[in-house]
Amino acid sequence: MNKSIFLSKYGPWAVVTGASDGIGHAFAEQLAERGMNLAVVARRADRLNELEHELRARYSVEILIVAADLSTPDGQAELERATEHLDVGLLIASAGYGTSGPLLQANLRQENNMLELNCFAVLQQCVTFGNRFAQRGRGGIILLASLVGWQGVPQTAHYAATKAYVQSLGEALRIELKPKHIDVLTSAPGPVQSGFAKRANMVMGAAVLPAVVARESLQALGKKGTVIPGGLSKLLTYSLLPLPRSIRSLILAQVMGGMTKHQNQAATS
Repeated sequence: MNKSIFLSKYGPWAVVTGASDGIGHAFAEQLAERGMNLAVVARRADRLNELEHELRARYSVEILIVAADLSTPDGQAELERATEHLDVGLLIASAGYGTSGPLLQANLRQENNMLELNCFAVLQQCVTFGNRFAQRGRGGIILLASLVGWQGVPQTAHYAATKAYVQSLGEALRIELKPKHIDVLTSAPGPVQSGFAKRANMVMGAAVLPAVVARESLQALGKKGTVIPGGLSKLLTYSLLPLPRSIRSLILAQVMGGMTKHQNQAATS
């Protein structure tokens, strides 16, 4: 889909959550390159200000900064209030984070916060902007799932469960919203080279670049229901999917054990 058709179908404004870093940042840059005005959303206003200056200078698009914590009701309300006057045609729901380690040792407050951000906030955005897109007669939604959402994953059990929720939600909404001319895509990458691993307290080896995730997701919007961006993500996913879910969980338990081994070493040192 060329830039003019993309802009006509999904423009003139896009909302990008989690835009201060990683995948969200890459989506913001590539949408600005396509000529879309952006409402960029994240907790850190300083990072959003840097992004605004960068994108305005390079692409001459309008940027609205929405500094909000989307894991809270106040943050969600601020997003709706700040964008209610904009003709938004595209939602990129990329805000989210992960945790790792044994679930019995989890910080329940942190896990609940992740649940609110990864699941309920995405649900609320889909309802809010989905209704707006239905009224305007067209629109698009991209949700960020993950390779770990295809099965239970020990050592990151709750995070994987939140991504299974996103995957299921996206698959259903694609069918529900198609008659309303709203395209829904679920993007399910493997490990991504971003700040995710540090926040999740994991050590990753090879990883997909955020720019690849954004580019392949935008290219697939309106054509597929799910995209697995990046060669590494495809290799990992297609090598696991033929196996029973229980076997996939056991294999990923070994993988996650390697990524979180430093936690056990720190605990016993």
